[in-house]
Amino acid sequence: METITFRNKHVDVAADIHFPPNFDAAQKYPTIVSAHPVGSCKEQTSGSVYGKALAEAGFVVLAFDASFQAGSAGEPRQLEDAGWRVEDFRCAVDYLVTLDCVDENRIGVFGMCAGGGYTWAAAMTERRFKAVATVTGVNLGRLLREGDKSPDAAIKTLEAIGEQRTAEARGAEQRLDSSIPPSVEKAKEMGLVPPLHIDVAEATEYYKTPRGAHPHGTNLWSFSSMAPTVGFDAVHLADKLLTQPLLLVVGNKPGEFGAYRDAHTLFDMAASKDKEVVIIPDVSHYDLYDKPEAVQPALDALIPFYSKRL
Repeated sequence: METITFRNKHVDVAADIHFPPNFDAAQKYPTIVSAHPVGSCKEQTSGSVYGKALAEAGFVVLAFDASFQAGSAGEPRQLEDAGWRVEDFRCAVDYLVTLDCVDENRIGVFGMCAGGGYTWAAAMTERRFKAVATVTGVNLGRLLREGDKSPDAAIKTLEAIGEQRTAEARGAEQRLDSSIPPSVEKAKEMGLVPPLHIDVAEATEYYKTPRGAHPHGTNLWSFSSMAPTVGFDAVHLADKLLTQPLLLVVGNKPGEFGAYRDAHTLFDMAASKDKEVVIIPDVSHYDLYDKPEAVQPALDALIPFYSKRL
C-alpha cells in the first residue's frame, strides 16, 4: 500500500493505493476508486476492508478521504458539500490516468453508504468509470430532506442552515453535527435501539467502539455547509446518464437510513442494461461494513462483477 495525495482544485486529497499481490509496475491493471461513508475515512471499511480485499483479488484500488475531511486538506473542516464530493471522484481518475500501472480503459468505481450515493452521481458524468458497484449505498440528499419525517422537514432544515450561516458569518463557532450519539450507552439511554433504530444503533456500535473507531472517522459534518447536499439527489438523471454496468449490494434488514429502498429505486431508474441488486440474507447495513459473514458474500458478488466488466 502507498499513501499519496491528488488535487481537487486547491485541496490536497489524501488516498491510499492498495496494490495486488506480486504487483509489477511494468504491467497495467484494472483499477477501482473506493469511496467511504459519510463521516468515515479511508482507513475504515472502504479501504481496510473492501479496498484491501479487492486489491488481493487483482485490482489496483485507490481509497480516498473526502476533501475537507479525515486526512485530506481543506477549510472549513468537515465540509459536506455534495458537488465537491462528486468532484473528488473525477479528480481521482485524473490522478490515476497519470500512473503507468493503471489501464485507463478499465477503471471502475465503488462506494459505501452515502459514499455509494456519491458514487452513483459521479458515474453519471464521469464516463471514464466503466463499471459501478456499491454496498449499502444511500442517497444522502433524500435522507436529509426527509429529516424528522414532517411535511416541511427539508424547508425547516434549510432555514436552520441559513440561520447557522448567518451566525457563523457574525463570528459564532462552527456547528458540527453527527448522525449518531457519542456512545453505545448514550444510544441506549435515548431509546435508539433495534429494530426501529437499527442503523443508528449499529452505526454507534461501529464508530464508537474499538470495532471500527478511527481518529479520522469523526462522523461529524459542518451543519452550515449542508445546503447543497439537502438539494442533492443521487439518482437524478440516472434514467438518462447511468448506463454503465451496475451492481447494488444490500442486506435484507432495512434500516432507517434507507439503503434497501435506495438500491431498488436506483435499480428501477438506471438506464444500465447490465444491472443487478444482490440482497444478502440476515444482514444489516452495518454488518456489511466489516463482519465476515456479510462482507464475504458481498465480495463474492463484487469480485466477479468487476472481473468481467473491467
